[in-house]
Amino acid sequence: MTDIANSFGLLRLPDSIAFGDGCRSGIARTVASLGHRALVVCDPFLASTEAFNQLLQELEALDVAVTVDTQVVPELPVAVVEEAIERAVLTRPQVIVGFGGGSALDLAKLIALGLAHGTPLNRFYGENQVPGPVIPLVAVPTTSGTGSEVTPVAVLADPDRELKVGISSPYLIPRAAVVDPRLMVGAPAAVTASAGADALVHAIEAYTSNNHAPQWADQLPVFVGENLLSSTLALEAIRLIGLSLRGAVRDGQDFQARSRMAYASLLAGMAFGTAGTHLSHAIQYPVGALTHTPHGLGTGMLLPYVMQALLATDARRLADIAQALGVATDSTEESAQNAIDEVAAIMADIGLPNHLAAIGVTEADLPRIVELSLTVRRLVTNSVLEPTEENLHRIVRAALNGDRTALKPVPTAASTESENQQ
Repeated sequence: MTDIANSFGLLRLPDSIAFGDGCRSGIARTVASLGHRALVVCDPFLASTEAFNQLLQELEALDVAVTVDTQVVPELPVAVVEEAIERAVLTRPQVIVGFGGGSALDLAKLIALGLAHGTPLNRFYGENQVPGPVIPLVAVPTTSGTGSEVTPVAVLADPDRELKVGISSPYLIPRAAVVDPRLMVGAPAAVTASAGADALVHAIEAYTSNNHAPQWADQLPVFVGENLLSSTLALEAIRLIGLSLRGAVRDGQDFQARSRMAYASLLAGMAFGTAGTHLSHAIQYPVGALTHTPHGLGTGMLLPYVMQALLATDARRLADIAQALGVATDSTEESAQNAIDEVAAIMADIGLPNHLAAIGVTEADLPRIVELSLTVRRLVTNSVLEPTEENLHRIVRAALNGDRTALKPVPTAASTESENQQ
């Protein structure tokens, strides 16, 4: 039983979160309540869809003047983002709508930031560097993965750095999130797999993040670690993803699977928005920049190796994850290993590669990957595994070779003798 008296809880969320089939019909009224000049940031391939055009008509009917920006690109290079901010200045929006996948939502956040506080954006890299509120934002995801609709984080690529960078601040949390699973139906299998893998990483890393004792009188970090409120959301997200991700990838029209994944991604975003993520994300930043592979593919591929490295010190929470995934036994250690094996099986079943070499990483790349990963302090310090060069090198080497057994504890002579006597 959880020791509530010696624990804490913290969530930071939008003012309004709507979830359910058809809830997109309320987007226009939500936008109109925040302003009558709107900038809508939309993935280009969604701009001609019926759902998007219906939204524009509904906004027009409420006398909202709309500008549409469809210049969304993967990984969001900082130059592209700052050009979008320059375009937005000309239209003076009072409210911004992000409509699309994680890149569209993050671009909307960054435009809202730039309009309120100017550029260059590198002034805001890291944590708690945003000085105040940004332009109100309504976030409408069309994929189940990033959870960006409820989080305080936006990620972009800066060519002056060898890894993606994050801007993290509670001021970046959208004012409203509208999650309609009907918008996810028909997303390509590869997109569904990568996004869904990332949602599972968010939930598991939120649940296994370091539990910091908050200093309530001080400015809190954006990520405060696993806590009473985040853990409940994370475990339910894990349970739903275990039930549904394979089916959503297999059949893009499976509305039950799509609905469960949309809800799970939302819950995972709510959980990690305050608990945070850790080593899979920290390592993926340089890996993604090096290989130009999708974020969710990288975090999903790395997760079983990170979990394996955590087993020696965090078996209890890994056993809780096994319970959520339906693979628990009476043994904590066995359950923990079952959780790791099941996560690896899910990633394989949805088509993710199981080792870094498959996406072009070489032995020579490992020292630099480790070095850069360790610079992402807000993530590596959020792990219960001490973020040493040795520990991260063990993880990335095992991931390069596709060998999780290299991360299992080596039995001592004493433990071997004890096992032989049983």
